[in-house]
Amino acid sequence: MSDDRYDVLWPLARSTEVGVAMNARFADTKAKRIGFIWDYVFRGDHMFPLIQAGLAEKYPGSEFVPYTAFGNAHGHDEREMLAALPERLRAEKVDAVVVGVGA
Repeated sequence: MSDDRYDVLWPLARSTEVGVAMNARFADTKAKRIGFIWDYVFRGDHMFPLIQAGLAEKYPGSEFVPYTAFGNAHGHDEREMLAALPERLRAEKVDAVVVGVGA
């Protein structure tokens, strides 16, 4: 028998994550103005058109602000982009935002 000893970590440790309250969903299906924000990492250029099509079907007449209007949420200037984001969202008069972060 060996006297080797190994430390083991339990993979189901207690979570330290703090929950985030979600805003209420839209109460109606009236047209909305919806922005897209992306970190330019994982297939947002493929996914956003699909998401937009689904939202346009659910909220006919909606307008969409492309991710290019906001900048790269993971680029060399991400801190500045994120700091300016609240004002940009107000300026674009968006009702909601879809955020796509790469996996």
